[in-house]
Amino acid sequence: MKKIIVIGCPGSGKTTFALKLNKLTGLPLYHLDAIWHKPDKTHIPRESFDEAMLEIFATDEWIIDGNYSRTIEMRLKQCDTVFLFDLPTEMCIQGATDRLGKDRYDLPWIEKELSPTFKLEIESFRTSKLPEIHKLLEKYKNEKQVVVFRTRKEADAFLEKLDTAH
Repeated sequence: MKKIIVIGCPGSGKTTFALKLNKLTGLPLYHLDAIWHKPDKTHIPRESFDEAMLEIFATDEWIIDGNYSRTIEMRLKQCDTVFLFDLPTEMCIQGATDRLGKDRYDLPWIEKELSPTFKLEIESFRTSKLPEIHKLLEKYKNEKQVVVFRTRKEADAFLEKLDTAH
């Protein structure tokens, strides 16, 4: 477990898990939101984002936190371990709501409200993005360690077990 991706619905707990995993393993952590977004709420060009991915891939160890559907297969090809957060939609909306107004290490600004567009992205994730993710995981399942969390308790238990093993 040296090259890890953490994917799943926004608000599911990916970033919190990735941060805890980083503290336990010491593997360098990269937040895709922090790479993609600029402080003025614009974003870098796709080419620059892809170049940043290639720079990370060129290193021996990493944790990459974030979905960014367009690049999931690119990251799947490079990783050895995948953590998928497949939580109920209501939990993800609550997770996104709970972080409003809080300073975050993965975004260069503080979100003050759950935008209708972002809420819709969370609400449609299960039908619009998750089936494709499951197809990709099926494609790479013999080459990668795939761990699916259906609750945050499962993720916490995994981390606790990992901590005990160290």
